[in-house]
Amino acid sequence: MSVEKLDLGHSPDPLRVLAEHLPRPLRFLGVGTIGLTTDICVFTLLMGFAPRPLVMRLFSIAAATLVAWRLNRALTFDASGRTQHDEAMRYALVTAVSQGTSYAVFAALVLTVFGWLPQAALLVGCAAGAVVGYKGHRLFAFAPRAPR
Repeated sequence: MSVEKLDLGHSPDPLRVLAEHLPRPLRFLGVGTIGLTTDICVFTLLMGFAPRPLVMRLFSIAAATLVAWRLNRALTFDASGRTQHDEAMRYALVTAVSQGTSYAVFAALVLTVFGWLPQAALLVGCAAGAVVGYKGHRLFAFAPRAPR
């Protein structure tokens, strides 16, 4: 029996209860905000050590992806009926496409108009990636498994 289904008389997690009352796009936006905060904080911290935005963004995007995956699994999308490993692989595929979009937009902007403020390029890139990510996660990564 999974931990989620096991009731030991504990009160439900207030964050999960709140999330269940919000529409899925708002939950995704909330998780995305936490992921974005992780991304920009890690990026800014790393830039203090080595001001190489294209390299530092690779590390910050990885940290943000891990945080967002766990939160999306817990709060945004319903159980898909797949194993956690299968779901993680599907999530990784969608995330590679959405984060690739985000990174490409970021790189183009940081090398041109936002070289003086790479955090602005990061924000615009994240917005572009979020559009791709939501659709991909909803329709593929966390989509319910088809009955056999």
